[in-house]
Amino acid sequence: MVKMFTINVGGRLITTEQPLVMGILNITPDSFYEGSRVLPAEVAVRVRKMIDEGADIIDVGACSTRPQGEQVSQKEELARLHSALEIIDKEFPDAVVSIDTYRAKVVAECCSEHNVAIINDVSGFEWDSGMFDAVVAADKAYVLTHSVGRAGDEPRYSNFFPQMMLSLSQKMWQLHQSGVKDVIVDVGFGFGKSLEQNYQMLAHLNEFKMLDAPLLVGVSRKSMITKLLGVQASDALNGTTVLNTIALMKGADILRVHDVAAAVESVRLCQAVAGVI
Repeated sequence: MVKMFTINVGGRLITTEQPLVMGILNITPDSFYEGSRVLPAEVAVRVRKMIDEGADIIDVGACSTRPQGEQVSQKEELARLHSALEIIDKEFPDAVVSIDTYRAKVVAECCSEHNVAIINDVSGFEWDSGMFDAVVAADKAYVLTHSVGRAGDEPRYSNFFPQMMLSLSQKMWQLHQSGVKDVIVDVGFGFGKSLEQNYQMLAHLNEFKMLDAPLLVGVSRKSMITKLLGVQASDALNGTTVLNTIALMKGADILRVHDVAAAVESVRLCQAVAGVI
């Protein structure tokens, strides 16, 4: 029997009885997929489109972590996020909002000033020495990503799966001991993994259920698709849908995607196969 999880999002509970879709809102001019880049004037329209298509969570990011990408200053990241979050707070007060950041000050400011329910940290609180304390103080749901480097870094493992499991379980214990109750696990496709290791993770995704936490999968238009198929990110929707479907069949609870409508269809079809609807 598939276990259902509940996640506290700002005092409300959402469940994974039906897998959730997290729509990506990139307030950046340099995200690896050009179609995901959103100007400030386009925020409300893009968020409305994602919600209408069935997005359960809106993940707002203002600092690209693409391979070889130039990191924007903390000041610029905050300015972009404040601008977008102010619009979302006003126009979509009931939206479940996540912020995609690895910086402690960004977490502190955005969680105190805006309607933020989830912290999505691709670094696993490794890139900012103050991040762990900021997450604890914010008292929000937290996406714990397994990452031993930034996107595109060469992998460094002596024993891949056991090292991943140990790292994630130790960090989950640390978070729970410090009072962070709602931890979502992201195995970190593309972060410090080779192409082969990314597909090994996907093939064995169900094994991560032993961590007893919701599993978030973020493969949308990533290089594990484009490199294997020899296509650009703009042509990787079909590959993304295939991998998202495999992930759902192997126990993914949340899909983080650029293309909400396609992901929602994958969820519905997989649920039909499982006899849930």
